[in-house]
Amino acid sequence: MSDVQPAHDTETTPGTTPGTPPGTADLPDWEKRFRAPRVSLPDWAEDAPDRSLFVSNATGTYELYAWDRTTGEQRQATDRDNGTTDGLLTPDGRWIWWFDDTDGDEFGVWKRQPFEGGEDTPAVPGLAASYPAGLAIARDGSAIVVGRSTDEDGSTVHVVRGDGDPVEIYRHRESAGVGDLSHDGALIAVEHTEHGDAMHSAIRVVDLDGRALAELDDTKGGTEELGLSVLGFAPVAGDTRLLVGHQRRGRWEPMVWDVASGVETDLALDLPGDVSAEWYPDGSALLIAHSFEARSDLWRLDLATRALERIDTPPGSVSGATARPDGTVEYLWSSAAEPPQVRTTAGGVVLDPPGLKCPGSVPVEDAWVEGPGGRIHALVQKPAGEGPFPTVFEIHGGPTWHDSDAFAAGPAAWVDHGYAVVRVNYRGSTGYGRDWTDALKHRVGLIELEDIAAVRAWAVSSGLADPAKLVLAGGSWGGYLTLLGLGTQPGDWAVGLAAVPVADYVTAYHDEMEALKAMDRTLLGGTPEEVPERFAASSPLSYVDDVRAPVYISAGVNDPRCPIRQVENYVDRLASRGAVHEVYRYDAGHGSLVVDERIKQVRLEIDFASRHLR
Repeated sequence: MSDVQPAHDTETTPGTTPGTPPGTADLPDWEKRFRAPRVSLPDWAEDAPDRSLFVSNATGTYELYAWDRTTGEQRQATDRDNGTTDGLLTPDGRWIWWFDDTDGDEFGVWKRQPFEGGEDTPAVPGLAASYPAGLAIARDGSAIVVGRSTDEDGSTVHVVRGDGDPVEIYRHRESAGVGDLSHDGALIAVEHTEHGDAMHSAIRVVDLDGRALAELDDTKGGTEELGLSVLGFAPVAGDTRLLVGHQRRGRWEPMVWDVASGVETDLALDLPGDVSAEWYPDGSALLIAHSFEARSDLWRLDLATRALERIDTPPGSVSGATARPDGTVEYLWSSAAEPPQVRTTAGGVVLDPPGLKCPGSVPVEDAWVEGPGGRIHALVQKPAGEGPFPTVFEIHGGPTWHDSDAFAAGPAAWVDHGYAVVRVNYRGSTGYGRDWTDALKHRVGLIELEDIAAVRAWAVSSGLADPAKLVLAGGSWGGYLTLLGLGTQPGDWAVGLAAVPVADYVTAYHDEMEALKAMDRTLLGGTPEEVPERFAASSPLSYVDDVRAPVYISAGVNDPRCPIRQVENYVDRLASRGAVHEVYRYDAGHGSLVVDERIKQVRLEIDFASRHLR
């Protein structure tokens, strides 16, 4: 493996300013935002905290990097054509585990290499390829717990002890995965949806032989199903406390569950919005991650005194945080205007990649719009000048996700080209309570589009958006909503840009990975054979003959989430009636980890919109 290299040489040459890599000075800002080296929040080994692992695009492709904090050495650990982002360190810091799929199809096996570098070898010999569903490694290396998912087997959990073979201890047709392994390596927390609702998990704690020891299931005994999530076992020897996320008060909050005694400790934090948490390394406190109305911040909760202390972070979004053994907190922060940085409460920036510096963008503004299901939150970025502007409605994926006041190179590129950008946290989005997230069931896609239509009407009436130059765009679930919106709201949009979309819902269901089939059964109430009318009502293919706007579609040929065959079915229908459309197919999965490829796709989208909005 080669040492980590900056994305560009930083030596000063004529025509550049100090610190500007040669060949980049004349690049437009929108392209610089993609090319500038970025780093993820570093993960660190529990028993070797000076050894860390992070993701960076320094070579032009997102890959894993090992970082020895003692020596300062950084080393590129993976090097694959389509990039690598799924990896972790073993607790002792000796090994890097990384997931090896085929060209972005998310189906593969775990491999490992020594932290200092060396040969990649199969991490779990004898375990066939699958989709990953969680991984946990005992601190003393005595046990490895691997979650897997395949179309044939459903969800399985395997345990490897020492040099032994993998032993299956759990199997179910519905979605399940490994949540965590206790400090002593004796208890496994499994998140499962055996009750059939893929949006609301239950938790079962088992031993290494698969024997059930404790169960926490909020889906039983009530008319409303509530979800749980595993946040982690206490990092203390002999401690059987499990940190759990719950929705008992209509939003995500943490609690502490002692799986040995069964005692549940309700933390009841007085913070609006969603709240998550992780342990401080000594188990005495929790690092609280608080998200409210598209912003987030951090707090420290002392478990003995229940004192809640705010950790100073700038306004914007914290997309990851970790408490270090010395009590400091490292966090990945950004805002719509300012690029991401890995900061520390000790002061300063933890990792500052060399090379091209990322230009900022314009701040985001909040819009609150009354909609058919309640008040809708939208985020707006505007170019210089007076409106109305050509406007891109950039619709987020998920659907269980949300847009926030965080840096995003895609929307910033549109602003640089004179477009306003509107991002809508429609019903189905997270961050606004459980009822808002769960509201889209059975009328999938149509409910989200009602909210998007309400924000569209506001954008036009407020003078922000030019009604003749409205672009509906998005990727993944956002791409799905784009195609569905072009067919169900044909007079509202001048151009559609759909990346890796669901286009033919029935074919997508039959071709997609097993975990997403479970999610679709939850959202729509059954399979295409059981509820054909719901699949038809929610499928863009049902409305393709009503599409009037020019359509641009990009799709990965190895995509397991929005498979290529269902996209081709939709494109064939467009072509059969002579509809204006363009299709770009690329050799990757559900998006690309290659910077040049991402820039190419954004350039094609902007060019398509410009040509058809002139």
